[in-house]
Formats: sequence, structure tokens, C-alpha cells
Amino acid sequence: MNRLPRHLALFTTVAAFGSAQADETGWSLLSRNYFLHSDFRSPSGSGQNYRQEWAQGFIGEVRSGFTEGTVGIGLDAHGFLGLKLDGGRGHAGTGLLPRDSDGRAESDYSSAGAALKLRLGNTLLRYGEMQVQTPVFDTGDKRLHPEYATGWLLDNTDLPDWRLQAGRFSAFNNQDNSSTRDDFAGYGATTRGHAISLAGGTWAPDGPLGAALFASQLQDTWRQAYLNLNYRQADWSLDGNLYYTRDTGNASAGAIDTLAWSLAGKYRFGAQALTLAYQKVRGDTPFDFVGGDSIYLANSIKYADFNGPGEHSWQLRYDLDMSSLGVPGLSLMGRYVSGRGIDGSHAPAGGAYVGQYGRDGRHWERDIDMKYVVQSGTARNLSVSLSHVSHRGNAAQPGDDIDRVYLIVDYPLSGRF
Repeated sequence: MNRLPRHLALFTTVAAFGSAQADETGWSLLSRNYFLHSDFRSPSGSGQNYRQEWAQGFIGEVRSGFTEGTVGIGLDAHGFLGLKLDGGRGHAGTGLLPRDSDGRAESDYSSAGAALKLRLGNTLLRYGEMQVQTPVFDTGDKRLHPEYATGWLLDNTDLPDWRLQAGRFSAFNNQDNSSTRDDFAGYGATTRGHAISLAGGTWAPDGPLGAALFASQLQDTWRQAYLNLNYRQADWSLDGNLYYTRDTGNASAGAIDTLAWSLAGKYRFGAQALTLAYQKVRGDTPFDFVGGDSIYLANSIKYADFNGPGEHSWQLRYDLDMSSLGVPGLSLMGRYVSGRGIDGSHAPAGGAYVGQYGRDGRHWERDIDMKYVVQSGTARNLSVSLSHVSHRGNAAQPGDDIDRVYLIVDYPLSGRF
């Protein structure tokens, strides 16, 4: 599965853009050491009592500048190498490492890709394999290997305070594989044989108000609209998100008519902050999405998304920045989310969500995070994150009763040519 060596020529090609503008060229290398332990407190579908893997990853990126002329041409390339440090057959499957036909974690895996970029004034067009960050399609970076999508993405900043985007993607590279022919799977929908298209804009002026409006279509599955409104004033902030999803075309996941929204308020006082959030899903199917981070609702957290049909959920979160208390670089976070009112008993017959949820589903999740970032010296920007997650629920919702421990060490390096 080692595909990296034959793609190293991509990096050489980028470096050879001799006429490119030097101030835009650069490289980065992220060393990521990742330990993940999942302890199942109720019988899991796999029959495993726990899953545990430890792996080392290297994520490299090279960015060229643009050639001179009316239309500037450049190239961005990336490469990944993942190495297994621990992960036997009986406890594989955390999402850090791909598994072979015997269910064992692969000892190594790798991938590489590139995107051609064209710039005309304030318009940038990228074509190829890339990471994408929009509220209706967002490739995730939650494990060792980032997700990537292949297609085109257009960015424009001609309008003051606005960023306009449009794109279409038809091939996908998952977090625990190196194939560019993967599928992104949601709760019932999938990108298998389907492309996803998107368009929208983000408004971010200097004042306290901001907004975003996007639309997307997963081919023959759904059409989705997204609205964000946010307000920030001194120590207060409010953030509202809304998604509306309707099936379209052949409706490969079945009939869908779902409205999901969330509202989060945050108050900072000194080194501390409190957040209170409410989230609601209306419809007979869950709020579904493809791409690991394609959900910008407030109560989508480390394990659960609290997006079941009919579900309403509350979140209470506390943050502490230890910098002002004499420990610069150290931060703590704790949060608790409780979701109730799940009712999947009316899921449309023949759809992908039948039987996933029962009536009166409820669950909760508690997260505790501690992160330290080195502030100076040779190891500057090296970060160590330690997280503990607990999730419990009844049989009318699909999440496992599980305790998880994450230990992640990231060490980023970067430079210019």
C-alpha cells in the first residue's frame, strides 16, 4: 500500500517553478503521533471489548507561488506516510490505520496528491486533490491521515468583506486509507457513485456581525442549504447555524425533509469562558452529511453529533486559558451535552435510515481536554493534547456506551523557498 515514493516527483515539480513569486512559496511538515483507546461499556457491533491503536504520521505540503502574467499558474502538493506502532488484530479499527483482509492493522500506508491552481486578480481556481473547508462539505482532519477530495474549487474575494466559493468533487480519500477512490459515508448517505457540488459566500466585516450562506447538492441524494449568523461584542458572542435538507433526483438515501439548527452563546471573563448551546433537529430522518467535518452545528462534538430525528440537545462548556495564571500554552476544556426526544420510528420506508433509531432515544457525552503548546525554543509550536470522552445512551439511539482516551503529539515545521 506504499504509494508515496512514486509521487515524490510532485514535490520536485513544485520546487521547479523558477518563475513563481517567491513570497508565496513554502513547505510544511507535520509530525503527528497519535494514540487512541476505545473501551466499550456495552456490547459493540464488532464484538470487541476495546479498540486501541498507536501510530506515527508525517504530513508534508509544498506550495508554489504563481507564474507572472495575467493568469498566474501554480501547484500545491501533499504527501502522507503513516506507520503502525501498536495495533493488533483483536483491537484494530480505531480509524488510525487501515485493516487488511484478516482484520489486522496495516503496518504502514501512504498517499500523495496535488492540485493545479490558477489566479486571476482576486479569483483563485484549484483543480486536483485538496482539503476542503465549507459548512456544506468539509474534509475532516480528526485522525492520523487528513481526508482529501478531488475536483475543483473556486475562491473569489472581489467584494469587500466577502469570500465567495463554488466547487464540485467526485473522488475521495478517507482518513484510514490511501486510495483516492474511497467513499465518504454519512449516517445513511454515501458519495459512492455520487459527486457533491457547492456554492456560497461568507461575510466577515470588521464589525460585530457576520454571516454565511451556502447550498450544496449530493448527486441523486439531497439538496442542502446552510445559513449562519454570528455576533461578537466585547466578551460576548452568539453563533447560530441552520441546515435544511431535501431529497433530490433518485433519492438514493430515501425521502429526506430535515431542518436542523443550533444557537450557542459564549461569555468570556478573564482567563475563563462559559458556553451554553441548544440544538434541534426536525424531521423523520437524522441530519446527515458526508465529509468528516461537514457539520457546523454547535453540539456536534468529539464522539456524538446529537443529530438524530427529532432530537433536541443542550450543551454546557467551560474553557480555561492558563496563560494568565502563569502557565503560558496550557489550556483546559470540559463540556457536557445531553440529547433527548429522538424518534426514528417514522423513517420513510425503503430509505437508508430505517431501523437506525427507535422511539424516545436519549444519550449524553462528557469531554475533558487538556492541551499544551510549547511557546519558545527548538520545540516551539509542538503541542500535546490529552482528551477523555465518555458517551452513554439507551438502545433507541445508535451510539455505543464508550470511554475514549486520545493522546496526540503534533510537531509542525515550515519554511519558505
